[in-house]
Amino acid sequence: MSKTKNQNKQEPSIGRQIVTFLKANKGKPYSRKELSAALGVKKQNYNQFREALNQLVRSGKVMRVKGGRYTVAAALKTIRGTLQMTRKGFGFVTDERTEEEIFISASNLNTALNNDLVEVQLFAVSRGRNKEGKITRVLARGQTSFVGTYHRSEYYGFVVPDDPKVYRDFYIPEAKAGGAQHGQKVVVALEKWDSSQLNPEGRIVEILGFPDEPGVDVSSVAKSYGLPLSFPRAVEKEAARARLEITPEEISRRLDLRDWVVFTIDPEDAKDFDDAVSLQKLDNGNWQLGVHIADVSHFVPEGSLLDKEAFQRGTSVYLVDRVIPMLPEHISNELCSLKPHEDRFTFSCIMELTPEGELVDYTIRESIIHSKRRYNYQEAQAIIDDPTSQDEFAPILRQMRDLSRVLRRRRMNMGSIDFDTPEVKFRLDERGKPVEIIPRERLETHEMIEEFMLMANQTVTRHIQRLAEQRRMRTFPFIYRVHEKPSRDKLENFRNFLRALGYKVNIKKNISPADFQAILQQLEGSPDAILIKEVALRTMMKAVYSQNNIGHFGLAFEYYTHFTSPIRRYPDLVVHRLLKEYQQPVRAKRLRALKKELKRICERSSERERIAVDAERESVRIKQVEWIAEHVGEEFTGLISGVTSFGIFVEITPELIEGLVRMEDLTDDFYILDEKTYTITGRESGRSYRLGDPVRIRVARVDLEKKQVDFLLLGKAEASAGVVQKVKQSE
Repeated sequence: MSKTKNQNKQEPSIGRQIVTFLKANKGKPYSRKELSAALGVKKQNYNQFREALNQLVRSGKVMRVKGGRYTVAAALKTIRGTLQMTRKGFGFVTDERTEEEIFISASNLNTALNNDLVEVQLFAVSRGRNKEGKITRVLARGQTSFVGTYHRSEYYGFVVPDDPKVYRDFYIPEAKAGGAQHGQKVVVALEKWDSSQLNPEGRIVEILGFPDEPGVDVSSVAKSYGLPLSFPRAVEKEAARARLEITPEEISRRLDLRDWVVFTIDPEDAKDFDDAVSLQKLDNGNWQLGVHIADVSHFVPEGSLLDKEAFQRGTSVYLVDRVIPMLPEHISNELCSLKPHEDRFTFSCIMELTPEGELVDYTIRESIIHSKRRYNYQEAQAIIDDPTSQDEFAPILRQMRDLSRVLRRRRMNMGSIDFDTPEVKFRLDERGKPVEIIPRERLETHEMIEEFMLMANQTVTRHIQRLAEQRRMRTFPFIYRVHEKPSRDKLENFRNFLRALGYKVNIKKNISPADFQAILQQLEGSPDAILIKEVALRTMMKAVYSQNNIGHFGLAFEYYTHFTSPIRRYPDLVVHRLLKEYQQPVRAKRLRALKKELKRICERSSERERIAVDAERESVRIKQVEWIAEHVGEEFTGLISGVTSFGIFVEITPELIEGLVRMEDLTDDFYILDEKTYTITGRESGRSYRLGDPVRIRVARVDLEKKQVDFLLLGKAEASAGVVQKVKQSE
């Protein structure tokens, strides 16, 4: 007993000495040995010193930093930010103030999970390029429910999360299993996680089913991204009360275009038609192009339950086997859908264009149309291509094609950057299993409608600017679709990459879209064109929604917004409301309120778009992996899509399935990575493989649960038209 009392008296004294010494040395980190020597700790007291130091670490007064060194916690700077985990078990926190990335090792995550808002204490000393720190507090959970597979033992269960970035399994007490069976996909709610020494505790709140049951795989994707599979009852009821009431009063305040030749061109399987087009030749030789968009804002008032739900969702999400709509079906597929031979309320952007595609006049008004026809893209293309077609609107379709070519050529001359975007679709059996992967056709009719929508989106944005100038204002609060030019670092990397390949290209610091396009055109015919295009794409920033108009670099547009898809995109719906509101003078107080509200809408919409893209991509990946699992041992041709220290990624065509050729499976030589040229080279043979090279592979292994595909490299392949690359660009 006497020993314990003496120890209790000694520890606080040693602890105070440690803290005082570290504070006096301004937070400089010391090893345990250095500390004990500096404090003159005798050999017989070393165990007491060590225990006191450990107690200080547990209490948070002293921090253990890299290299097993210690520093006083008060000397460390604290920052806030959101944790972004990697698949390897460590993460990064982006400082809210400086946007600097802080490295967080697996041992310093505390009880934080991916996307949590956290508090981080920075270490005094860091190794590597990034600052390092330790998460000391979780300020807000970024996610409270997770999808995974339930595993049951005799007295308890646990859920293994689907998301590899969620690095801990969830402990499920028997009473909180909710009747789940071993092996089922479930949704687990995080209930408690107080110590990183223990696993988080959860409760199963929803059972999705066994993985091989129809639709469970895609439902799991939806749930893991927080995508709602149904609408709240109150929202459905509000939608059901909406009516299309075409009264004389309503017609009188709209442009009545019901006698115009207006029609829609959409995908074959489309359920909602939110844009229609018209084209007439004017007496002065100019074109009158009409883009008529469903007037969704007429049925979804600001602040309504429908509006709040649409804001939360942000966008419709197109998964492989279903659409998760932004608005209930009664609104999207009935009242607002521009069905043929039915009157519908629209918002029309009617543009007068010269034969050279220059905009000389426009009208933007609420309108009413009566669509004369519903085409799909394939049908319209067939009519355009067939000179003997007897379709009554064939001449208009061909005129539309001709005008779209003019607009596209004009856009390219301005410096718009064009990237191919191959995509795939699936033919599923009755159980939802993929039986065929089909490349999506990219027809000229797709480009035609795209050009018309781009023109309308530009015109609407210019209209807002003109209104502001007429009222002697710099601008109105508005939602712009912006695309920042590449960062200096990315441009420098691109320049170095081209130099490593032997190309001398002048890349200006203040690069313009036309400059960037000229570089790609200059290298178009080179043997490295595919590779260069892929790396060029990687230098691009992501397009987002913003109140600050910085233009759209990729499209080379000074003014751009999203106006043409209010059924499926919330920013478009808000743009419609703003167009209506700005027709009349707006009070300064209202403008201030709008500015604040639009900031929130831009941030939310950009976030929801990123989530939708990720969810759509993952649903495609699931079906691709399911398909390739039936082809293990078979050979395919593809392109090298990534080169890393642990292997090369190959994307097979035309299925666009990416798999990994692991370094350990390259047994013919010892390969060395050159990061600058995205190349691996055999040390003995000199054989090299580079990003963009066509190769032959054999499917070696497929892990359905992890969605991983392993290939064996058979050698280089001849480049052919059938070998395409997968590139992505956000409009």
